[in-house]
This record gives sequence, structure tokens and C-alpha cells, in this order.
Amino acid sequence: MSRLLHRYGVPPVPDAELAVRSADGARVHVELHGPEDAPAVVLAHGWTCNTRFWDAQIRDLAADHRVIAYDQRGHGLSPDPGPGGYSTNALADDLEAVLTATLEPGRKAVIAGHSMGGMTVMAAAARPALREHAAAVLLCSTGSTRLTAEALVVPIRAGALRTRITTAVLGAKAPLGPVNPVTKKVLKYATMGAGSAPDRVDTCARIVHACPRRARVAWGHVLAELDLAAGVRELRVPTAVIAGTDDRLTPPVHARAIADALPVGLGLTELAGMGHMTPVEAPEAVTAKIRELVARYVATGTGARGTTGQGKAATAEKEDVA
Repeated sequence: MSRLLHRYGVPPVPDAELAVRSADGARVHVELHGPEDAPAVVLAHGWTCNTRFWDAQIRDLAADHRVIAYDQRGHGLSPDPGPGGYSTNALADDLEAVLTATLEPGRKAVIAGHSMGGMTVMAAAARPALREHAAAVLLCSTGSTRLTAEALVVPIRAGALRTRITTAVLGAKAPLGPVNPVTKKVLKYATMGAGSAPDRVDTCARIVHACPRRARVAWGHVLAELDLAAGVRELRVPTAVIAGTDDRLTPPVHARAIADALPVGLGLTELAGMGHMTPVEAPEAVTAKIRELVARYVATGTGARGTTGQGKAATAEKEDVA
């Protein structure tokens, strides 16, 4: 087995798992990796993904960080949409619940969100838990508004027709089908750079195709109507932005707009030739940026113990680690 196949094919085993209850009672699956008293990092994945999307970052960071990764509602091991269903408010509720359940009062963390995970951070920007626990934020390959108007997945001129087709694609109910050379080629075109290695394309395809159709369709409708511009202006912590220059889903125009609007912006890193799946396509660059933010903004050992958040509002139930 090659180094890359080992890196992306074998998931890291969490030190502990929690079932966190969100505001509406939805169950959110959380994984904890690395030393309990190490600097904390929280990872929020994007649409149609799951915690496996962050495997490269978890493997690297867990050696000397407390890494907290969770499945967005409807994804992975968080299949329950709860009474609150699918909305940006639900995304914010879930992130707040995870932060409250895994971090002691006052303990700071770097929060990294990819795509819909970045939108989650924007949706929660004014929430008390985020303001209490976020030392710094990394937004990867994301946008705050006009997603269907700006997306380049449909190769025609910008305008009403392209927007309508893109909206239909986001909410399409057709099954994705098996992972095979054809479906991998389609996924690579839509979400990854032309030079992406075959094993990384395969990794992304298997993650995306594992997403339940109901959640994919429901979240696709939410993304089509997204408007989190106000959330960007409320994100009052140091925030760095990363984008791939060849991202068709959230082209760099989104990253530039976000970087310009951030109250405490740390600048934009554009990764040449990379597509939308930057944590998988360029894992070293994303991990290095997270490490940089931790080193600069998280005080080692501050509020480091007691990561189950006992006595706080969110409910966390320990799960057995397989």
C-alpha cells in the first residue's frame, strides 16, 4: 500500500466519541482526537461530506492538538435532521452545541470550516458560544451568498439560465449512483482541480457518494438560497481564508468578497490549480494554516481540561469507540 493510499484509505481512530444534542434535539456525532489538554481545533465539513473529509488534517494535528470533528446533521453518523430540519440556523445551533459540549468555559480553539462548514461558522458568527470559544477561524473554499449565480459548474455564460440550471443541479433528487470511472470523472470536473491525484479523487467520490440523498437534496436547497453576508460582518475574530483558483462550486470571487468584508481579516491564500476540495487536494497547505493560527492565537493549556463540558447547556453522551 502506498503512502498516499494509507493516508487517505485508513481513517484515524478517535480517542473518544460523543453524541451531542443540538437545540432541537437532533443528535450530532462528534469525534475527539489527540491529547485532551493540547491546543484545540474544531473541524466542520461541507455539503455531502463527513468527518473522513478531514482525515489528513486529523492525522497530522492529533499528534499535538485536541482535534474535535463532527458530522453535520444529515451526514455521516449524524443522520437525524431533528425538528429544526435543514437551515443555516440549524447549522449554527449544531456548532454551538458541539463547542459547548467539548470545550470548557473560556477555552479557546481554532475553528476551521470547509464549504458548508465555513457557512456554518458565518451562520454562528454572532452566537455566544462561538464568540466565547473561537480564538481564530479558517474559512476554506466557501461563499456567503449568490452561490448559484457565481458557480462555474455549468459551462455556459453567466446569467439567468445558468443560475436556474445550477439551482436545479444543487437540488437534484437523482441518485449519484456507484463510484466508478464515469462518476469520478464527473465529480472531479465539478469539485476538484484538473491535476488532482486519482487516489484523492477516489477519496472524495466515496465520501460524497456516501451522503444520504435526502440530506444532499435538502441542503442543496438551503445553499441555493444562501445569504450570510451579515454573518461575515459579525465574524469578529481573526479569520484567514483559503480558496482554490480552479474552484467551480465556490469560485475565488467568493473568497475575495469574504476576505474584504471580514472585520479582522488575515488575508486570502489562493492555491493555484486547486478546486473546491482543498483540505483533500492540498492537505499540507490547509494543515499548515491551521497550525499557524493555533500558534498565533491559542494559548497552550488555557482551559485545557474537562472537554466534555459538564454542567453546560448542551447534552453530550459518550459513545463506544469501535
